[in-house]
Amino acid sequence: MVAEHGPVAVITGAGSGIGRAVAAALLAADYRVALAGRREQALRETVADASQARALVVPTDVADTEAVRALFAQVLERFGRVDLLFNNAGTFGPTAPVDEVDVAQWRATVDVNLTGCFLCAQAAFRAMRAQSPSGGRIINNGSISAHVPRPHAIAYTATKHAITGLTRGLALEGRDANIACGQIDVGNALTELSHGLGQEAMQPSGSRLAEPMMDLGPVVDAVLYMAGLPLQANVLFLTVMATGMPYVGRG
Repeated sequence: MVAEHGPVAVITGAGSGIGRAVAAALLAADYRVALAGRREQALRETVADASQARALVVPTDVADTEAVRALFAQVLERFGRVDLLFNNAGTFGPTAPVDEVDVAQWRATVDVNLTGCFLCAQAAFRAMRAQSPSGGRIINNGSISAHVPRPHAIAYTATKHAITGLTRGLALEGRDANIACGQIDVGNALTELSHGLGQEAMQPSGSRLAEPMMDLGPVVDAVLYMAGLPLQANVLFLTVMATGMPYVGRG
């Protein structure tokens, strides 16, 4: 176990996009950070300028039960506890009308977006309950699609709606264990996943629209705000989005 000070965060999907930006910000804020994702090289690029004593790179497929167990075992061996889980790994999944969605692609999307989120939350919950002092915080990355769908994105929409139920369940069961759980729903932040929305996004009318986008900065600030709260306080749901994007009255 390494004896450095500072809270310990685990971030999934830390090799790109929101996960990479949040990981960098937490490292700059003196957290000890475990970075999980499928691509080891991308994870190492995320921590290239950080103190290696405070960063732990663990290539992980969050849909794999044993891989998640190994991730948290390494975190506990290296840092001794888990104070924060940012459940961020996700995939957009198939883009097709519902009657044309391939079932294998549906299941793969559920495996990453929902089961992967559950597996990491379960492992974090166990660690947070058992450690001394006990407690911690879980932040799930939902989406605007946790509220309203995009056309031809049934798998993504269904899994993100399910994340809301997972968040509520974790928040309820965490009460007695001093574990807070909240959800951040992000709309049209500039990442590899959302790049196409700023050029040509399908609308419910069938037309296509170049939607307004926002930088990642406000998203990172929002996650750090949620993470920095004392455990006696919790932001259950927080939405941060590009001001002009189709959401209220989407389409």
